[in-house]
Amino acid sequence: MTQQELLSIKQRFGIIGQSPLLNRDIEIAVQVARTDLSVLITGESGVGKEHFPKIIHAFSARKHGPYFAVNCGAIPEGTIDSELFGHEKGAFTDAKNEHKGYFEIADGGTLFLDEVGELPLQTQVRLLRVLETGEYLRMGSSQVRKTNVRVVAATNLNMRQAIDDGRFREDLYYRLNTVEIRVPALRERKEDIPMLFRKFAVDFCNRYQMPPLSLNEEATRLLQNSYWRGNIRQLKNLAEQIATIELDHQINAETLQRYLPAEENQQGIVLRTSSKEPTGKDYSHEIGILYNMVMQNKKDLEELKALLTNNRHLEISTSRTIDESPLREPEDIAPSRETEDILPVEEASLRVDDSEKELIRRALELSGGNRKEAAARLGRSERTLYRKIKEYGLD
Repeated sequence: MTQQELLSIKQRFGIIGQSPLLNRDIEIAVQVARTDLSVLITGESGVGKEHFPKIIHAFSARKHGPYFAVNCGAIPEGTIDSELFGHEKGAFTDAKNEHKGYFEIADGGTLFLDEVGELPLQTQVRLLRVLETGEYLRMGSSQVRKTNVRVVAATNLNMRQAIDDGRFREDLYYRLNTVEIRVPALRERKEDIPMLFRKFAVDFCNRYQMPPLSLNEEATRLLQNSYWRGNIRQLKNLAEQIATIELDHQINAETLQRYLPAEENQQGIVLRTSSKEPTGKDYSHEIGILYNMVMQNKKDLEELKALLTNNRHLEISTSRTIDESPLREPEDIAPSRETEDILPVEEASLRVDDSEKELIRRALELSGGNRKEAAARLGRSERTLYRKIKEYGLD
């Protein structure tokens, strides 16, 4: 592929960078587009995996057919089968009408399954059947339907680890992974970081009618040597923060440092310390351990509260049997003891909730707001993290 062809594709799909790794990924995407092979796109969260299914579709024989992108991690487990394969009227309580799934409406086109590693095991079985035979069943139906869909999947998970943990089927992995495109992390394409930052800075300065923003040489080196756990998404957020907050748009390293969390370079050496952690220690690896401890404490407190409540009910029942006086009511039996026993447990539960909320907030901060990365740090699924964020008002 010529440089002019590469440049044309980058401009068409909004891809910025000159990294040889990035260029090679684009070339593979264009080559594999001519076939109907399944493609698995891997890479960390925030690296731009979503561009490559669009390239594959646009350069394939299916380019005039439909293209749909489905975020498998954002759809509740109870409705994912209905979304992908459809359902018949009356298939479940809220199924008032029949519903076409993505495999039906994308027939003849391309279906991009983002976060495919988050699919439930039952759905993985259905997906494997579609990939192997082109056949599927709507929920609540016994009629076999056929579809002709090109599947491109993406994940930020370590799939080998997910297979070993029993969270992903090995046969489905190999069926999806006919061709793999591994999108490099931002720290693997350092030469592209200043170019990306300038592009984001120009966009935000124009949007907010701010003067142009520039980095001096020292700030540019600091930018390139940062770890970028959130990759391009994190870099974009940083550019927006600086463009809107800083009055002086001639940015030096000292100013830039204030917007960078405590990060590590590729050798694991701490480059800087955020103002919130003056000791210089990055607690990102301990977040998951602490969170598990908090959740265990929370479970223990709930069991203790249930035990105290059950004992209280038993005491009332026993006292009611022994005391035959009709004038004595159950609520008159040791009311102060119930308060003394259960209230401290409730207060401890509130403190544990506060600890859980703070750990989630800290994980989000360390991940640059990236919820996938934060969920991985905490050792919880992304769905669980979404629910906790909503519960604690951390949106």
